[in-house]
Amino acid sequence: MAIANEKLISMFKTMIRIRHFEDRVAKEFAAGNIPGFTHTYIGEEAVAAGACANLRVDDYIVSTHRGHGHLIAKGGKTDRMFAELYGKKTGYCNGKGGSMHLAYVDIGMLGASGIVGSGITIATGAALSAKMRGTDQVSICFFGDGASNRGTFHEGINLGSIWKLPVVYIVENNMYAECTHQSFTTKIANIADRATAYGIPGVIVDGNDVIAVYKAVGEAIVRARKGEGPTLIECKTYRYHGHSEGDVGARATYRTKKEVEEWMKKDPIKRFREQLIEMGVLTEKEIDEIDREISEEIDKAVKFAEESPLPDPWETLEGVYV
Repeated sequence: MAIANEKLISMFKTMIRIRHFEDRVAKEFAAGNIPGFTHTYIGEEAVAAGACANLRVDDYIVSTHRGHGHLIAKGGKTDRMFAELYGKKTGYCNGKGGSMHLAYVDIGMLGASGIVGSGITIATGAALSAKMRGTDQVSICFFGDGASNRGTFHEGINLGSIWKLPVVYIVENNMYAECTHQSFTTKIANIADRATAYGIPGVIVDGNDVIAVYKAVGEAIVRARKGEGPTLIECKTYRYHGHSEGDVGARATYRTKKEVEEWMKKDPIKRFREQLIEMGVLTEKEIDEIDREISEEIDKAVKFAEESPLPDPWETLEGVYV
């Protein structure tokens, strides 16, 4: 399947935007400017960029506690995202959601969640909604390897399969559920093998190869739109930082320095950059210009967040359903 140059460049820009955003998040968190907890997506950019490049604005995604990259890939604006992380009124959730609860329904981002595996049933429900309304919308659910051992994984995928719902389940397998290696919790090496139990396709893809992710998810979305049901896609990838920002000391105890260095050699952005140059899609100069423009965008986004007002105390009662 040939991919248009415009699409390749768009995916590259998305990956660069995610990396710059997350690098700045880590810096601002360390400086004490971002309250609460935050989990960066550095190293996993190819998954969100490749998957969401197949989607329309009216398609749905459901995210995780590590969800900044997903919202950016779905079209989220970095200024409103930083405002949300800063707890400001101009954020996507008016400063009430923060890093782990980003949502923007207008572009199909149904929300991130700090509860592991909770999005699987929500994405299944969104797909059921599309089927009942007779649209050809699809739903994508991102979740980690740890979530594949939760009850919601089995319940959600089981319903999605028996009702042939238009949903794609994407496991971002970075090998660690917080600080526990997959081998300690899962007997099988490939989570995608579990698809067999539900009679749906299980696909394993290199999660650091954005083109491979784009193609695999694209095929799954075609199946979903045609009414052929879900696909379970396992993207093998790796997070460079700890489970959450501040997890610097723990990183040394559950991951070896050699393991981290080996995975960093497979950096998805460096890899895609070299591909684009080799293919003649972009030049070094054009790539440097993209990098500069996005860096400036992030600076402006942080300034917007810093200058935005905090919510008024009485707004605590707004948007609460009883």
